[in-house]
Amino acid sequence: MPRTVRDIPPPLEMLCLKALWSLGEGNVKDVQQSVSRSRPLAYTTIMTVLERLVRKGKLTRHKKGRAFVYSLQASREAMRRAAIRELVDGFFDGSEEDLMRFLTGRNPAADPPPSPPSPLPEARIDTVLL
Repeated sequence: MPRTVRDIPPPLEMLCLKALWSLGEGNVKDVQQSVSRSRPLAYTTIMTVLERLVRKGKLTRHKKGRAFVYSLQASREAMRRAAIRELVDGFFDGSEEDLMRFLTGRNPAADPPPSPPSPLPEARIDTVLL
């Protein structure tokens, strides 16, 4: 079964993206130092993840001295939008309204049906005048 390309990166790629969002740009060592605060990973692991992100179009790289410097192609805002869109499409059948109901704790199945609107005061007949 062929795998589909997701806009949302897996956790390890997301760690590297977060590091670069805070750094602006950096080489493998810079990213490794930033990522190691939460998860110590080998230099070669970070290098592999960054290269994967370049192939996916999330990063660009350019040579600076003997090292590659990686820069972001995808903004944090764009990644958030993609994540929310994937969530809405996957769990709420594309309905943003259903997501909002879920987030606010309102369950349409548990809510009582709306009561019929009351008649307007002008529609009632004043029996005093009759």
